[in-house]
Amino acid sequence: MANKKKQFIITGIGTDIGKTVVSAIVAQSLDASYWKPIQAGDLENSDSLKVQNWTTDSVTILPEAFRLSQPMSPHAAAEIDGIEIIKEAFQLPLVEGNLVVEGAGGLMVPLNKKGLLLIDLFEEWNLPVIVVSRHYVGSINHTLLTVEALKNRKIKIEGIVFVGDENKATESFILNYTDLKMIARIPMTHEVNTAFIQNQARILKASNVL
Repeated sequence: MANKKKQFIITGIGTDIGKTVVSAIVAQSLDASYWKPIQAGDLENSDSLKVQNWTTDSVTILPEAFRLSQPMSPHAAAEIDGIEIIKEAFQLPLVEGNLVVEGAGGLMVPLNKKGLLLIDLFEEWNLPVIVVSRHYVGSINHTLLTVEALKNRKIKIEGIVFVGDENKATESFILNYTDLKMIARIPMTHEVNTAFIQNQARILKASNVL
């Protein structure tokens, strides 16, 4: 019997949380295809390029659906570029094996002026979501709001990845309140490079959590 595909959406509780690093680690641990549907700004050093540089050839990088020139909310960046983002423009890639989809910012990021949000796509795609939470003052609130939004849409949550040094008070409260599992804790590092990603991917794979 063939192994079941492991396909996940990775979202963060806000911007600059560590989604791309976590996405690279998860993709490497699963030898998965990686897809970033929307890249807004930094096109010469996009998240797809970062993941490609950090991972081995066992990770397949899929092309973005939209590449926007300005580093801002997709709905505003698309307007500047003269592009209209519509729900029908997104087709979840059909891949043979595992898949990691990285979101942009948080769940409620607007994609157009008509009210299309990133969470609307996640609901449509019906894949389990991994929530990335980084420790800072206010992160409990942002994490619980993210989890509540997903649960309100009846979107399955695979678990939570914490970024940063262990914070028992924060982590235990979030996990107990949400009744979710901790998938991993990714330490902060002075430099994110191939060695760091590979090491964290080995740890994650050995844990057999996913």
